[in-house]
This record gives sequence, structure tokens and C-alpha cells, in this order.
Amino acid sequence: MEENKLVKREKDIIKTSLVGIGGNVLLVVGKIIVGVFARSISIITDAVNNLTDALSSVVTIIGTKISNKRPDKKHPYGHGRVEFITSAIIAMIIFIAGALAIYESITSLINKEVPEYSIYSFIILAIAIAIKVFLGLFFKMRGKKLNSDVLKASGIDALLDVILTLGTLVGAIVSYTTGVHLEGYIGIAIGLFILKTSVDVFRESASKIVGERTDKEFVENMTKDILETPGVYGVYDLIINNYGIDRNIASVHVEVEDSMTANEIQRLERNIAYLCFDKYHTVMTVGVYAKHEETEESRHIKGIIDDVIKEFPEVIQVHGFYLDEETKTVNFDVIISLESKDERKIYKAVHDKLHELLPDYHIHIVLDRDYSLT
Repeated sequence: MEENKLVKREKDIIKTSLVGIGGNVLLVVGKIIVGVFARSISIITDAVNNLTDALSSVVTIIGTKISNKRPDKKHPYGHGRVEFITSAIIAMIIFIAGALAIYESITSLINKEVPEYSIYSFIILAIAIAIKVFLGLFFKMRGKKLNSDVLKASGIDALLDVILTLGTLVGAIVSYTTGVHLEGYIGIAIGLFILKTSVDVFRESASKIVGERTDKEFVENMTKDILETPGVYGVYDLIINNYGIDRNIASVHVEVEDSMTANEIQRLERNIAYLCFDKYHTVMTVGVYAKHEETEESRHIKGIIDDVIKEFPEVIQVHGFYLDEETKTVNFDVIISLESKDERKIYKAVHDKLHELLPDYHIHIVLDRDYSLT
């Protein structure tokens, strides 16, 4: 069922990209004709920019096809992250278009080129703007619906082209009516704006390739659902690794009664795994913390731990506390803020302080990382 959903998504992205290719090819032909007859470097440059847009749509199709390939021995997690790489490639294409616009604009200023516009030039440029507005909004709408960063990037590119073509049109009108030629300066300003946008798109894509923190609402909803599973008293250490749209592999610790049998624990783990797969498209591995029945001794030791932790504001959570009274072993996990400059130093300080206050006990502390709390 999920595979059919991904196939449908792939087909929808390809159809959207084909619309973009058709629209941009039409714009390239129209602008080249106008640019050649008007001897306008800005219109010809604009046409080349539309050609890069068509290329972006081709890259989108190729990237979508690759990202939906089945997992193989070398890539057991699938190829979903290729879609993020595709967004980065499109950002580079946008950058090239901006750099080309600046180069050609500077060249036209140096050569003092004088264009010759006609009323037909203005009409075609106005039509081009309308087409680009449609393509930009269409790509952004489809990108949001299909959760496709590639289509969103293409939508941004198309709407930026509207600004580029609008600048070209304004420059042409000023040149036609007053004889003052501003298109070179307008081209430089627009080119710089395009360069900035390309850097923003690339930065966002690169951040996802490196690996971002999972969406807070997604984490909170999943945590809430797991916590509502009968037999679960706490949810900790939720780590989600994303390998593309609706492709998550995760792990979590849940707190359960220490009296549960292996059969009961397995049933609980299965229930959580099914829940996460069906509702959140996530393959989940479940670990357990034993919930110790409180005793006077455990309350005393937990109080000492809480007092020590208060001395270290960098520690943002303590969980998994378990006292093995038979072996006199104290177990718990700490999460130290990512803003801390030396988490190992804090970890050692907490351990040494507790060892000093509880010399008759073995202190076992696991250092966790803040993957989903903040």
C-alpha cells in the first residue's frame, strides 16, 4: 500500500515537472525571437535563464526516479535522500543563472549596447511574466501537497524569474519611452538577488542532507501515542533517522514494570512497532527501562541524584533510574544540552560527585544526546 502511494507521488512530481519543461521551452523560443530582433542582451539572458529552468525540471524527474528506487545491498535504507541532493543541484542551476545575468548585464554596460524594442516585445514579455507566475505558484502548490523540496525549489526559481522578466520589461519600457537604458543595472540587481536565493535554497538542502532535528510536532505526536500504549510509563531517547519522504528508521526506550515477562514485553514492543509503522511510516526499534517499585532506599538515592543534577544546569533530563539493591548498582541516563561546550566534563563531574556521596554504590550513568527534546 505504501509502495503504491510512493509510486503515485513519483508520477505526480514527474507530471508537474513536464508542465514546467513545456512552459519553459515555450518561453525560451519566444524570448530568443524577441531578443534577437530587438538586439536586447537582457531578453536573451532571460531566455537562457528559462532554459536552465527546463533543465531543473529534467533534473527533478531524474532525481525523483532515482529516489524511488528499491533498496539494494549497497543502500539498504533506500535512495530517498537523492531528492535532497536534487534540490541542491537545482540551487546550483539557480546560482549559474544569477551569475550569468550579472555577467551579461555588465558586458552590455561596458559595450554600451542599445536595444531596439517594439510593441510586440512588450506583449511577449508580459505573456512570459503571466506564464512564469502560473508555473511558480503551480510548482509551490504541488510541492507543498506532495511534500517535495525539489518542486518547492523549482517554484521559488520560477517566481524569481518573474522578478527578472519584470525588471527586463521595466527596463525595456524606460528605454523605449525615454531613451535612458537601465536594463544593465536592473540585470545586475536582479542577478544579485537570484544569487542570494540560490544560496538559501542550497543551505536548506545541505542541512537536510547532513541531518536535521525531526519536526517538533511529529516527535510530540509520536511520543504521545507511544505513551498512551497500555503498559508504558515513560518514553525516552526517541531517535529518528530520515532517509527520504515517509522513510524513517527510529529507536526509542520505554519504561515498563520490572515484573513484566519476556512475552509481555515482546507484545508491547510489537504494538509500538506496528503503531509507528502504520501511522508515522517509521520502522521502530524498542528498548525498555525497568520501572522499579519504590523503596525507602531508592527514594533516598533518587533524592541525592536530583540534588546533584541541580548543580549542573546543562543537564536537561535524567531518566531510566533503576536501583539494583542486590548488587548495589545505581543506573540512570542523563541528557546534556547541545549548547554545552564539554559534555564529557559535565558527565564526569556528575559521576564523581555521586561516587563521593554514595561510596557504597556502583554508579552507572549513560550519556545521551538531545536528539528530540528542544
